[in-house]
Amino acid sequence: MVETDVALPSSPLVPGVSPVRVHVREAGCGRPILVLHGGWGYAIYPFDDQMAALGARRRFLIPDRTGYGASDPLDIQRTDFHQRAAEESLGVLDALAIDRAALWGHSDGAVIALRVGLMAPHRVEAIVAEAAHFFRRKPRSRAFFETMRDAPERLGDRVVATLAREHGARWRSLIATNGDAWLRIADEASSDAADLYDGRLSQLAVRTLIVHGARDPRTEPGELDALRAAIPGAKAAILDAGGHSPHSEPATSEEVTRIVSEFLR
Repeated sequence: MVETDVALPSSPLVPGVSPVRVHVREAGCGRPILVLHGGWGYAIYPFDDQMAALGARRRFLIPDRTGYGASDPLDIQRTDFHQRAAEESLGVLDALAIDRAALWGHSDGAVIALRVGLMAPHRVEAIVAEAAHFFRRKPRSRAFFETMRDAPERLGDRVVATLAREHGARWRSLIATNGDAWLRIADEASSDAADLYDGRLSQLAVRTLIVHGARDPRTEPGELDALRAAIPGAKAAILDAGGHSPHSEPATSEEVTRIVSEFLR
């Protein structure tokens, strides 16, 4: 794997800052696939198995979103951070001189990938939306987000060690800002049915695969059905043994890699 930095003229995630440095991992060769990580960053749910299996025909590009990993820091995640990150993702493609790429987004990254598809379908070959969120209000996860905001050290020794290794001394504030953003997203929602795509997901004109673990603790009752209904043409792979990260879980990783490989082929 090769790691480098790209300089963006600006990013909506950190208004008024120029340039903005974004760290990018790269592996493999062939048609590009942009991997968009979730709210804890890349290292907690890595794509090692996928890069090993698909790297002969796919060029993996994995940026650290601003605020994460080796990219420039941020102080706050606004409630529209998914849209801001979608705009930054297009800026990363521009900086890498890539006109069109497949997108594989996980968790927050899946929301970002779907928003990129709504914004710029001509830039997107296909979308893999893994562990995607749909509702703005997620009451079953509220206590989890409060822990992220108020006491991230309680997330568990392995999680904390990984977060500290990837994000350094700022890991606590980073995770707290993400948890706080999700709490405010819920509080600002107009109704329990309000979604993260402003009701526009049915307009998505990009070939899409929904990958989801049936045991995902971050999924609300009815949320996956609502997501699938909002994208009538999407394919779906629901893994019975999968949790929040089917691509990196031993029970499902191989199956996810096979399904995504066939979809992208």
